[in-house]
Amino acid sequence: MPAAASVLVPRSSDTRRLVRIIRWLRMLTHVAVGLLMVGSVFRRASPARRARLTGWWARKLLRILNIVTAVHGARPSAESRNLIVAANHVSWVDIFVISAAHPARFVAKAEIRDWPIAGWLSEKAGTIFIRRTRRSDTAKINELMHAVLAEGATIGFFPEGTTTRGDRLLKFHTSLFEPAVANQATLAPAAIRYRASNGERNDAVAFIGELSFAESVSLIIRQKSMIAELTFAPPIEATGLTRRELALEAEGAIAAILGIAPPHAHHRFTRSLDEGAEASG
Repeated sequence: MPAAASVLVPRSSDTRRLVRIIRWLRMLTHVAVGLLMVGSVFRRASPARRARLTGWWARKLLRILNIVTAVHGARPSAESRNLIVAANHVSWVDIFVISAAHPARFVAKAEIRDWPIAGWLSEKAGTIFIRRTRRSDTAKINELMHAVLAEGATIGFFPEGTTTRGDRLLKFHTSLFEPAVANQATLAPAAIRYRASNGERNDAVAFIGELSFAESVSLIIRQKSMIAELTFAPPIEATGLTRRELALEAEGAIAAILGIAPPHAHHRFTRSLDEGAEASG
């Protein structure tokens, strides 16, 4: 569940009712296209073509929502292999912001598979589901991620395991870094933040508190425009590092980009996947 907090959105940012209706219709149509795409084309497509289609779908969704993306820093090459992207987590929109810049298959909590429509779409799109309460899943996830990386696909995950406004960083769940270490992958830390057109932080996108998915979409659609900033830190080679060391380096890199303090040392690490690693998708 998203972290508890309230979302304050100025009414002055509201779009006209007709604009909101049009955005809803365009978005629902785009979701239908996505369902058709993963239900038919994906089954026959190569990993490279899947990545192109994923990137196209994500970019179009962001255009429909009038979210402009700005990508900075050490953006990975499209030819990058054995790559895992780790980012801070603000919203469900994060997935599409990352995929628009560098298509990836995301790690998500197993419960999402049971969500109506979104669960089926996520599964067919290649989401890697994990069970928080099963430590035995670790070896299975390592093997699955090894196969995904061997195909040339990029994997994305959110090591905080839950969402924030983007004004702070929560402790990173070190167990989620185990596949990167096991597969000697390259880790690309990435910082995400959302701004209004005037440059101030925009909380409308934050998927926090008791906000439902429909309410979150409605808040975003009400916005005249929004800027999603995605900044990549220099890549980190997992070879020779423990998962704790890798988590600490990623945590520090993302905190530095956001200009915030890393979590307090004694809150930084968890010991197992069942302590709350709720990667969402």
